[in-house]
Amino acid sequence: MSYTNGLDKPTDYFNTVLYSGNATARSITGIGFQPDWVWIKGRTTAYNNTLFDSVRGATKRLYSNGTDAESTQTVTLTSFDSDGFSLGNNASVNSATSTFASWNWLAGGSASSNTDGSITSTVSANTTAGFSIVSYTGTSANATVGHGLGTAPSMIIVKNRSIVENWEVYHQTLGNGTSIRLNKTDASFSTSGRWNNTSPTSSVFSLGTATVVNGSGNNLIAYCFAEKKGYSKFGSYTGNGNADGTFVYTGFKPAFVITKRTDGTVDWYMFDNKRQNSFNVVNGMLRPSATSVELDDSSVYVDFLSNGFKWRGNNAGNNTSNGSYIYMAFAESPFVTSKGIPTTARWLCSCSLT
Repeated sequence: MSYTNGLDKPTDYFNTVLYSGNATARSITGIGFQPDWVWIKGRTTAYNNTLFDSVRGATKRLYSNGTDAESTQTVTLTSFDSDGFSLGNNASVNSATSTFASWNWLAGGSASSNTDGSITSTVSANTTAGFSIVSYTGTSANATVGHGLGTAPSMIIVKNRSIVENWEVYHQTLGNGTSIRLNKTDASFSTSGRWNNTSPTSSVFSLGTATVVNGSGNNLIAYCFAEKKGYSKFGSYTGNGNADGTFVYTGFKPAFVITKRTDGTVDWYMFDNKRQNSFNVVNGMLRPSATSVELDDSSVYVDFLSNGFKWRGNNAGNNTSNGSYIYMAFAESPFVTSKGIPTTARWLCSCSLT
């Protein structure tokens, strides 16, 4: 098995960087590229999940755990830099009393106009990594929007920037007649108003008439993800309710995993390979849908393996018996590189985690 899509080094396209706040204007480096999408969360203080992207521009913040419209805060993320980003002294991203995690994605840099859909969009697309940032203006009529990926997105996250509204998520395993909210604990629900009962194509995604994704005259942002072998995976699994939990095959060693139960009321859960342990099990859960601090709870422990992830607990949020879940995952390394080099799982620690 080989990977010839140029993704032998996933950290060229996605990377997690941790830092301690200092309440002073400063630069965060070590990302390895100039990010186009930056997601920041306080680990030790209950701050919002704060999201920035290069299409909307620095200082324009959104909260994944809230319904707030986009706001401008000049002392949050102040610029996207060649090896990271710069911050002001705003507490939610740089408090002197908190540590932070930042998750960083590479799109296509400067955005350009896209006329593939019935709505003209502004798009920054990375076709190699399968990620694009899409800005568009709603019409309240059934429509299509160009995403620039050249292959159909597997997951799309949309936020109405102009007004107070939920975040809507399309996920390929839920289908085009179903949506789920990033900022909510709610289960998935049937709707034609979000995705117009139409699956994305290689050039466009479809919108219904709902204000949350297509309000007339409203500015909206969409984060679009196409699955790439050895780098990203957007799938589903069924929980087994056992501490020897469900194994989920991704085809790579994960660096970052977000999950959501779709048939029950529970938060989204988020894990990465940089916080807490450098070995299995992986702990330190954060919630995209809440301000909560990092949680070390054995019921949500997970192993990051060479070809997927395996739960080590039976929490309702990730592995309850017969529970239905979706996930998004990005790689630390492919299972086998294009040169035939296999990866290994994280070391298993037999020491106490208490």
